[in-house]
Amino acid sequence: MARDRVAASYLFAGEEGIGKRLTALNFAKALNCAAPVALGGGGHDACDRCASCVKMDAGVHPDLTVVEADGPMIKVDAIRALEDTLSFRSLEGGMKAVIIDNAERMNAEAANAFLKTLEEPAPGTLIVLVSSAPDRLPLTIRSRCSRVNFRPLPPEGCRAVIGDRVDQVTAVVRLAMGRPGLALGDDLLKRREAFLEALSEISRPGTRPTWKDRADVEAWLDQAMVLLRDMAVYKVTGNAAGMVNTDMAGEVARMCGPADLKGLLACYDEMRTLKARQVFNVNKGIVWNHLAGVLGQGGVSV
Repeated sequence: MARDRVAASYLFAGEEGIGKRLTALNFAKALNCAAPVALGGGGHDACDRCASCVKMDAGVHPDLTVVEADGPMIKVDAIRALEDTLSFRSLEGGMKAVIIDNAERMNAEAANAFLKTLEEPAPGTLIVLVSSAPDRLPLTIRSRCSRVNFRPLPPEGCRAVIGDRVDQVTAVVRLAMGRPGLALGDDLLKRREAFLEALSEISRPGTRPTWKDRADVEAWLDQAMVLLRDMAVYKVTGNAAGMVNTDMAGEVARMCGPADLKGLLACYDEMRTLKARQVFNVNKGIVWNHLAGVLGQGGVSV
């Protein structure tokens, strides 16, 4: 913005809850602000007070379009409606902004339709794709976007964003691992409790999956990998200082009792592989039963 070299399309890539969508919304707001605030280096930020900023914050700005998944995917109808929207001029004389959240959820038909929009963007248009799994996007789409990688915040930065809006903030900051959006959007302590309950169920013969959908499976695998990481840290160091789950150090020590470091790392790799395969909608029951064997072979005492 400071150099007046805003690209027509961007890909904001990074983990879930890290602030990609919020940044995209504020980027669009700054570009359309009627009374921008000067920053160092010749750039500017939104004033947060003018009519344009107020409408952006309320999500009712006529030149802002946010495309989201309809169920598990973004369908071609949403992309065609977007093309119709972009065919008109800006209603308020600024820049038309399009934000596609969870862009990796575009199905093949939607992605092919969207490619034409990227190849021939309308003048005065900003397109931002937001994705926590950018590798799932077709290369033809990724190659046409200026990529901006988002990384986790340091603990103090995460704490500053969260403030006093959650209980047990120290534990929550550690569980968020630099992703304040997760801490503010969900109860991470309750989510961990549900994960541990499902973990204990897996070891019991004849039990059924407690996951509702693929997102639940992926979230569970994420937490399993964090737990396995903590177990490996304990095996190497013998203390809780480097753990994420520092408040349950005794339980972590008990669970990794009979395991060795090699087994824990092999178990971790298998969890990561399983998560990558969820894109193929793997049967939940098969995953559930397979995990019971993986945890047993890894020596994890559930």
